[in-house]
Parts: sequence; C-alpha cells; structure tokens
Amino acid sequence: MNAVSRRLPKLFLAIALITAVAGCSGEQSAFAGLGPVSSRITLLTWIMFAAAALITVFMCGLTALAIAGPAGWRRRLADEKSVMWGGVVFPVATLSVLLFYGFSILNAGERLAQTENPIHIAVVGEQWWWRVIYRHGDGRATESANEVRIPTGRPVEIELTTADVIHSFWLPAYAGKVDMIPGHVNRLHFVADQPGVVRGQCAEYCGGAHALMAFYAVAMAPADYDAWLAKERADAQPAARKTGERLFSASGCGGCHSVRGTSADGKVGPDLTHVGGRVSLGAGILPNTPDSFTQWIGRHQKLKPDNLMLPFDFFSESELRDLSAYLKGLE
Repeated sequence: MNAVSRRLPKLFLAIALITAVAGCSGEQSAFAGLGPVSSRITLLTWIMFAAAALITVFMCGLTALAIAGPAGWRRRLADEKSVMWGGVVFPVATLSVLLFYGFSILNAGERLAQTENPIHIAVVGEQWWWRVIYRHGDGRATESANEVRIPTGRPVEIELTTADVIHSFWLPAYAGKVDMIPGHVNRLHFVADQPGVVRGQCAEYCGGAHALMAFYAVAMAPADYDAWLAKERADAQPAARKTGERLFSASGCGGCHSVRGTSADGKVGPDLTHVGGRVSLGAGILPNTPDSFTQWIGRHQKLKPDNLMLPFDFFSESELRDLSAYLKGLE
C-alpha cells in the first residue's frame, strides 16, 4: 500500500467531518438555539449524540471481549443476568430518561401557550409555498407569504394547517418540527431571544417542488416589529410609474394575486401587497432584487419545476423590467 492509499481514509474522514460541521451552521442550523424551546432541543440532541457515542464504544469493547477475551469474561457476558441487565434493563432505563426529558421540552412549549398576549400567526402550507396570516387584537387579519416576522422576547403562537397535502413546518432556530395535516390544526409555541434572520423548511415530502419550499423568519426588536406590522397592514402605495401596474392588471395577475388598495384581489397565489419588502422570492429560493423578479416571472418553471404558477413567457425584456420594477416597489 503506497502513501496515497494510506492517506485516503483519513482524507475521506476529514471531508465527512467538515461536511457535517458545515451542515450544523448558518441560517438554518439545527444547533442555533436562539430561543428557550430550541435550546432545550439542542441540549437533548447533544445528550443523545454523546450517549450514543459512549454506548457504541462500550458495546464495541464488550463485543471484542466476547470474541477474543479471557474465558471468564466470555462466560460472564453469556450469563442470563448479563443479558437481562444489558439487553433489557439498561435500554429501557436509558430510553425512559430521554422520553421524559422530551416530555419536559413539550411542556415548555405548553407553558408558553398559557402566557398572556402572545403573537398570533396562522401559516397554511400550500404546494409549494406558505400563506402567512397575522391575527390582530381587533379581530382583523393581514396576509403575507413565505416569511414570518416576530418580535423578540414575546411568546409566539403559530397555527399550522394545510390547504392540500401533508406539509411540515420546521424552524430549527426557534422550535422543533410540527406537521401540517389536512383537516387538523396544530400549534407551535416559541420565543425568539434576539433579532436576526433565520431560515425554515418544509420537512415532509409534499410533491415535486418540496425541496424548494423554504421560508424565512425575521425576529425584530418590539418597537421595530410594531412599526413593520403597522406598515404591513396598510394598503400598497400607488406606483410611481404606472406602466408596470398596467401590465400586472392587463396580464391577469390579479386573478391569482392580491395587492391591497388595487383591483387585484386573487386568493389562489401569494398576497403581493408588500412583496418588495420581503427577504426572498419563490419561497426562499431567490434574493429579493429587481433581477430576481425578472427571473421569476420569465423562468419560474425552470427555477422551481412543478410550481402551479401559469407560464408568463410572452413578456418582452422591457415589459419584464417594468413589471419587476412595479413589484419591487410594493414595499
């Protein structure tokens, strides 16, 4: 075996470790722990990893003893009591401790549900995007899409439903994964400790574009959140240049999309009233820029295959620029 061959296993191990560490960082890290619920989940995860590693090493040692150890050790390992304690009592005790700790994490969410004055948000899973509805204290509601904005330090209750198939709302920085099941309402409770932008994902296969069904959560200081929500509740501001608005109306976009304050009142697709102020487009797949609007309108089936938006490949370059400028201006 030459030197290169001897180094290959170490190289593969190093690549695997780097890949694993990279997957545990960033805006969708499962180890971010930016709230009390997710911090408990992270602690449970590390406990399970550590316990699994120790048990694996211990079992490998016992296996080595059973195969090549002294005769006395082999007899003890084959004894009925050893099998009972090692194969039944120990697994039951270990898993029971983890189970009850898991229940304590769920209870943390339940305690948040009982707090006063939480933020109420409804999220509806659709193929393949997220309808987001902010419930206000006066009984009214404001609709958005593919983005959840929350204040820091205040309990949040998210009501989770689906309009079609099973989806799963996973926001690892703040809480665990909760399924969205047809005909059933689930609720998720959490608190954001600090301002920031994190990413979430549908975690249950729901059809062709499932992997491209993401969203962003934006945690804001309470005063900034109140100012944003007041702006979000308002109608869209009149367009400075009317060309794009006329194209939007003449092309039938208002049959699927709403822009409050205009004649567009469609309910099939995402509400676009303030789409220009969101973090991303296409449910988390493009940054929110004029060029991204142009790409999405003209090439959305290539960017997100199987999405249910009708093809709009008949616009000229200048029309695409005008339409994109109008949509980006809806802030």
